[in-house]
Amino acid sequence: AALGYRLQKKKIDTLQVNLGKLCNLTCIHCHVEAGPTRTKENMNRETAEAVVRILDRSQVRTLDLTGGAPEMNAHFRFLVHAARERGVRVMDRCNLSVFYERGYEDLPEYLTSQQVEIVASLPCYSGENVDKQRGMGTFDASVRALQRLNLLGYGRPDSPLILNLVYNPVGAHLPPSQQKLETDYKENLKRDFGIIFNRLYTITNMPITRYALYLKATQAYDAYVHLLIQNFNPATLDGLMCRDTLNVGWDGSVYDCDFNSVLRMPLRNGKIMNIRDIDLPELEGRPIMTGDHCFGCTAGAGSSCQGAIE
Repeated sequence: AALGYRLQKKKIDTLQVNLGKLCNLTCIHCHVEAGPTRTKENMNRETAEAVVRILDRSQVRTLDLTGGAPEMNAHFRFLVHAARERGVRVMDRCNLSVFYERGYEDLPEYLTSQQVEIVASLPCYSGENVDKQRGMGTFDASVRALQRLNLLGYGRPDSPLILNLVYNPVGAHLPPSQQKLETDYKENLKRDFGIIFNRLYTITNMPITRYALYLKATQAYDAYVHLLIQNFNPATLDGLMCRDTLNVGWDGSVYDCDFNSVLRMPLRNGKIMNIRDIDLPELEGRPIMTGDHCFGCTAGAGSSCQGAIE
């Protein structure tokens, strides 16, 4: 293994489902390489129903929906409703600007009605930095969306509606202290826009796919990869998301994590394993597939889909 450690799957607690690569944004740090033209790589109903069958015969407690913009998949609401009916916590990895796309205007109210936990991308509390990373006008749309969610009860200390934000570094460096940055976010967003939220997750950018091309174009790739390796932290290993999470690709193939998915490193048992024909207990104790990209999750305070590990 690239890390020199033998990582194994624990009991699967979280099913992270990538509903496809269709998105209304084209962000430079997006390892999935999602965008408005990725219309063919999207989960069909048969695969979505297979996900629900897994919920019925496992002890998965969290359904983590991602994309692309997961809400743009035709079966997003089917999965949300099925999971909530079964008492499963649902997380929606939302870019916020999707609320202003035609046909999705009622999304905030729908997510509220299902008590879906929103994990919203906001790379910075500075408009200039957000627009640089995600496209012009994205910051203003995000601010309006967050204000709308606050009015519905999201992010309030006395509310069951959870609103967490995600920070990705704009440049080729590690995230700063998650706790300190969360304090800065809360102070700035409250002061400037009246916005409140629950938690901030800091997530390290992976030097793969679209972001790798960006790093190479700016001649920062080698230095960034070296930075990740030099800051390897073995204390992060037990908390890595790949340990208790199973990632499901839009076509049903399964992976140890979202990054392995885009690098086409599926789980195999003689053939590529698929959500339609697996049982989660058989994965417990299975070796995790690793590569050089794993240094992105193990550098510094660590990085997972729910932020810093340490």
